Amino acid sequence: MELQSETFNPADFAWRGISLTPAAAAHVCDLAVKQGVQGIRLGIKTSGCAGFAYVLDTVTEPKADDLLFEVDGAKLWVPLQAMPFIDGTEVDYVREGLNQIFKFHNPKAQHECGCGESFGVQAE
Repeated sequence: MELQSETFNPADFAWRGISLTPAAAAHVCDLAVKQGVQGIRLGIKTSGCAGFAYVLDTVTEPKADDLLFEVDGAKLWVPLQAMPFIDGTEVDYVREGLNQIFKFHNPKAQHECGCGESFGVQAE
């Protein structure tokens, strides 16, 4: 009997998507206008004590494997390879004291580090 190895292809899945709150959408639109970009890209990188960290970059030209999520004119791209880790995430923009920051409400995050900079996920 021959064993076959299956590969994981994110393109084979139906995604719930990424959502933006009205505050996050307004801030992304402001950034796009002020910086002369199309929007932002939300990705992840291996980092921190919990496993992964969110990465935000401005987008002047989307990449071929980016998925576009648009809310109220705000454009958010996500690399296809990041979707298994952040699918269903709501992006918010909040004021915390004197700081204004993006917050991520990720239903796949099983735990976060104490400083809140990284998160971990459970394999499904």
